[in-house]
Amino acid sequence: MSMFSDWFTEDEDDIFMGSPKSKFFDVTREASKEVVEDEIDKIIEKLAVLEMIISENKDENFDINEFIKEYTLENAEKVKAMKKGLYVEFTGEIICRLDS
Repeated sequence: MSMFSDWFTEDEDDIFMGSPKSKFFDVTREASKEVVEDEIDKIIEKLAVLEMIISENKDENFDINEFIKEYTLENAEKVKAMKKGLYVEFTGEIICRLDS
């Protein structure tokens, strides 16, 4: 287990009160609409590229949604940790743009 795993542990007594997911949505509600839309567009673009990479050289019967579902089931803890890290990253991107 990573020595940084506790960074992403939800703790109701935490000074920031909430999970990376809840903080992301808090920030998106408070940030300007233009900044949030731009950052979400970047997320969708990243997702589109990743889906294209995964689907590359697959036959026409390849179902990316089924692939993702199976991968998630087989790697639930890793996926959970990655999601939390991405929420932190995306929240940071929005906050950095608010300062500029």
